[in-house]
Amino acid sequence: MTTAVVVGNPKPRSRTLSAATRLAERLTGASVDNVIDVVEFAPALLDRDDSRIQQAVSIVSASNLAVVASPTFKASYSGLLKLFLDQFATADGLRGVTAVPLMLGAGAAHALAPELLLRPVLTELGASVPAPGLYLPEHENQWEPLIQAYSTRWIEHLRPANVHRTNN
Repeated sequence: MTTAVVVGNPKPRSRTLSAATRLAERLTGASVDNVIDVVEFAPALLDRDDSRIQQAVSIVSASNLAVVASPTFKASYSGLLKLFLDQFATADGLRGVTAVPLMLGAGAAHALAPELLLRPVLTELGASVPAPGLYLPEHENQWEPLIQAYSTRWIEHLRPANVHRTNN
């Protein structure tokens, strides 16, 4: 199984990246194969012909499991993540990929953001999203029990979709 973590945080090597990596590793029991820290492509995201962006899109599209993560901005995902997701073809850009929406935020008032805002975009791009999105508080010391509970509850829904896909 090939895994990817896609993070749309304007800060490189962010807590969002750490949380997404921990979730992917918990779900798969292995290290993440590919990390796309979108901030590394920031200016190039406006150039649809940039080869680095095209390569990153290909990597995510060829993954079995992708954890797609963002901090919560104004109750939604980041514009940086939006610019990256805009690179995928509608309806089939993520076909065959099982996606897990993950968002971090300062308060529980935005806990539905991954489910209401990020999940529909991933589905529109063709991803299978068989489990609800996960919302984590900003504070890292609170993540582990939430990640463990999420993975215990949803792992069986996420894994079967992945075992039938062959890697390129």
